Amino acid sequence: MSLTLTQVAVFRCDLPTKFGIPRQSGLSQAEGRVCFLPAFRDPVALRGLEGFSHIWLLWGFSLNRPSKPSLTVRPPRLGGNERVGVFASRSPFRPSPVGLSSVRIVRIEQEPEQGTVIVVGGADLADGTPIYDIKPYLPFTDCHPDAGGGFAETVADRQLEVDLPPQLRCLLPSDKAETLCTLLAQDPRPGYQDDPTRIYGLPYAGFDVRFFVMDGVVRVLSMVQEKQP
Repeated sequence: MSLTLTQVAVFRCDLPTKFGIPRQSGLSQAEGRVCFLPAFRDPVALRGLEGFSHIWLLWGFSLNRPSKPSLTVRPPRLGGNERVGVFASRSPFRPSPVGLSSVRIVRIEQEPEQGTVIVVGGADLADGTPIYDIKPYLPFTDCHPDAGGGFAETVADRQLEVDLPPQLRCLLPSDKAETLCTLLAQDPRPGYQDDPTRIYGLPYAGFDVRFFVMDGVVRVLSMVQEKQP
């Protein structure tokens, strides 16, 4: 049976591309905004949500290139060199390109043009991602403290040191500068790349952030403001 999903909202944040997005929700507290489409902007649709601290977002991998579905994938946590079953991974390349993320509600606000907006923290979505559904997170059923994490538990999280010079840090508000450091510390490079001479570019908050990684340190070289279209 096929299913047609109805888009209810669009996600807005400082990351316009896949590069740099946290590999899972909750790894960064970067804020984003869930902006509803006109048909769903009535506040009545969120009545009662103010009592919850977290929500589930059901969304689409809109930045993926069309590809033939595969039964195996190469998870970044395994360095991109080992294959596992697609249903044993959270790879974005799936038979149905649908993502699921648990995010924290920062606040619910009203905007003149967007209507009701949910500001959230900890999302792993790019700017412009379509959102198909929103459901409250229920700690008494959704939280499983004794759950096993499979191969993801056996691979240590790699946190890098970040060198963001003061003359570049001051180009961003303090909260966005801290968020940038958090994103870079998670090592946004593909797992199979470890070339200390390679310079990477990360679009973030309207800037093209250039950096390289050497001896476990992310060194930011420049931040150039991108031209507005």
